[in-house]
Amino acid sequence: MSENDYRFDTLKVRAGYRPEEHNGAVSVPIYQTAAFDFGTEERAERLFRNEEFGFLYSRIGNPTVDVLERRVAALDGASGAIAFASGMAAITNTLFNVAEGGGHILTSPTLYGGTVDSFKKIYPKFGIKIDWSDNFSAPEKLEKEIREDTKAIYVESISNPNTEIADISALAEVAHRHGIPLIVDNTFATPYLLNPFVFGADIVVYSATKNLSGHGNVIAGLVLESGKFNWRNGKFPQFTESYYTLRDRQDHERSFTDIAPNFPFTARLRAVYLNFFGAALSPFSAYLALLGLETLSERIRKQVETTKAVTEFLNQNEHVLWIKYPTLGDSREKKLAEKYLPKGAGSIFSFGLKSGAAQINTFLESLKLFSFHVNLGDAKSLIVNSPKTTHSELTPAEQSRAHLPPETIRVSIGLEDPQDLIADLEQAFKTAFQEN
Repeated sequence: MSENDYRFDTLKVRAGYRPEEHNGAVSVPIYQTAAFDFGTEERAERLFRNEEFGFLYSRIGNPTVDVLERRVAALDGASGAIAFASGMAAITNTLFNVAEGGGHILTSPTLYGGTVDSFKKIYPKFGIKIDWSDNFSAPEKLEKEIREDTKAIYVESISNPNTEIADISALAEVAHRHGIPLIVDNTFATPYLLNPFVFGADIVVYSATKNLSGHGNVIAGLVLESGKFNWRNGKFPQFTESYYTLRDRQDHERSFTDIAPNFPFTARLRAVYLNFFGAALSPFSAYLALLGLETLSERIRKQVETTKAVTEFLNQNEHVLWIKYPTLGDSREKKLAEKYLPKGAGSIFSFGLKSGAAQINTFLESLKLFSFHVNLGDAKSLIVNSPKTTHSELTPAEQSRAHLPPETIRVSIGLEDPQDLIADLEQAFKTAFQEN
């Protein structure tokens, strides 16, 4: 059998790695080296002329990192993948790559707070305009907001923190009618719960810090491409312009669509942005991410089941004002969950507490088992008041637009026993509301 014949759980522990190519090492080795010997002048020329794939310098490619890239690419069915030193680096380099020289990105207001803040502070200074639309649930209206200079539509597959599900196939149809890519941040879902490429996405980004690695011990990001988008359509000259550094042996200059026709987006990310901005993932961080990836299915399955139990408990609690989780949402959310997330809607949700700020603080500080920090997707459950932490960068008006009232609490469920988590919530409710 070839790797293409293997199913998900085999790929997550085997894809992208052959022990015989690494001295028989069963576990992926950590290649802690800055550079790699070329061997011969002829091989060096092949490497630098893109005639042979190999490793030159760990800033642009490393064998340990390469296994991570290939493994996640196999899980998503991607034509190319590239790792970065963080999820934010993955997002930033992706948007610079797609809108280089200026342009317009259309996105949703219901995004991670750090993403929103970066969209406000960084991109306009580089000539990239970001517009937040309230019409992501109405693609026919969203389409009217696409302009001549729009370079991409950007969305989270499951939004942070309110777990709104993006209608990826509808958004992809809109994007493709206008010759632009759909970029999907799939961090919450991971490739185990959702493969955005199946529904028409063109670029997928991950904060591998979160559910993908799942143990809260590594900062990492990934960018993947489907290999199906037409980067030669005239809207993206950066992929078709010729570079001297891409010349062949006859010194004919070539473009990224020439040398990497199946993965020009990630090839250009590596040669230009990773190379010169230098946000390289370390080999040890890649190794940790690979270890976490090996248990992805088992972790997510348990976390989804525990999330169901905890959300059902909270949904019946008298002190809970509302709860946002796809399976508890309105009919539209439930239909989207059935279509895109048949294996479960993930392990993150938010709810509102019927109380003032003082009681919210007492509730959070009374919890014994839940951790109080912002790195979700961990094996350990956490809880946090998003308006004051993960989305504190948003103005009151922006928080309102993102459906984040002051009472919002975000929960990420880990691998603990569900009854222990419920008991911890119960005692915190009693303390905060002074129940006997």
